[in-house]
Amino acid sequence: MGWYGGPLVGFDTETTGVDVGTDRIVTAAVVRRDATGTHARTWLVDPGVPIPEAATAVHGITTEQARTEGRPAAEALDEVAATLVAGWRAEAPVVAFNACYDLSLLDAELRRHGLPTVTQRLGRSAGAVIDPLVLDRALERSRPGKRRLGDLCAVYGVATPEALHAAHVDVVATLDLLERIVERYPYLAALDLATLQAYQTHAHLTWAESFNAWRDEHGLPGPGAELDWPVRVPVAVAAGRPT
Repeated sequence: MGWYGGPLVGFDTETTGVDVGTDRIVTAAVVRRDATGTHARTWLVDPGVPIPEAATAVHGITTEQARTEGRPAAEALDEVAATLVAGWRAEAPVVAFNACYDLSLLDAELRRHGLPTVTQRLGRSAGAVIDPLVLDRALERSRPGKRRLGDLCAVYGVATPEALHAAHVDVVATLDLLERIVERYPYLAALDLATLQAYQTHAHLTWAESFNAWRDEHGLPGPGAELDWPVRVPVAVAAGRPT
């Protein structure tokens, strides 16, 4: 069954906001799914900054709760990164919905706290990543409607007995969603991870360029979609400057 037979390592975060460069991780979850079942590990993090009310309204974590119950950010983030790296070293793909956001934010957080990045820990670029959002955009291009995690769970018939926007709940839903996508497009399971990674990289770039062209056509402000996937290249690196 190749990669589809597992193990798979799911990853998700809940954060102070949506800006990869400035926002912080509040909760994280890494969920391993293999022949023995689904095993979750979660972290509550004190981000060191106030959590905006809008973010609390999404994930339910207040500034006070994070400060009193959360782990120090550097300590928790080091463990999160080490857990993902252990999965990659064991050749398990990391599954994440909108992976570029979570992996890029983790990378930025590690840099912020003076910790080795995933690339530095591995001694190479990150291992295989599987992103159900990228796959759905590529495979179901003509389908109208939004493509948030909850939207795609409804499209593919994924049951979510607990409310989304808790990191561990979102990871389990993402793993279930990937299973449904492969059931609909079974040839994905036959692809080796390198081929699947290349397919997703190209698919994301194609979507991002099209989306950004649409934004330009409509005169919308803002930077648009990132072209990089699965991890955004930091600005200083992209400009050829040391980080």
